[in-house]
Amino acid sequence: MEIHLKIIGVLLIVLALIHIVFPKYFNWENELKSLSLINRQMMTVHTFFIALTVFLMGLLCLTSSTEIIETSLGKKISLGLGIFWAIRLIIQFFGYSPELWKGKKFETFMHITFSLLWAYLSIIFLMIYFN
Repeated sequence: MEIHLKIIGVLLIVLALIHIVFPKYFNWENELKSLSLINRQMMTVHTFFIALTVFLMGLLCLTSSTEIIETSLGKKISLGLGIFWAIRLIIQFFGYSPELWKGKKFETFMHITFSLLWAYLSIIFLMIYFN
């Protein structure tokens, strides 16, 4: 199980770093112009804190995999992370319209890839808790 946490750690750190390109990739400068200043800034600030949280989750998995697996506190943290990523998996299907990806090769590939990633994270963290 430790190797899975190390893999997850790397994946989460990469995912966090990908957030750096979100504003440019999603053309936020133009897309968010119609929003009020507070809403534009909330998008930026919330994206930063989501990325920071994901980065810290990854760092925790890389540096404390043994403790996560073997201690009571680690198992509780694992349960929390398992629930977090399971909810993210559900949101992947019910929070986004299929219009965003259906019939589009790249978007469908990304939808499937991230669905598998959220499932992997959920399963590993929940398995750690229930073992």
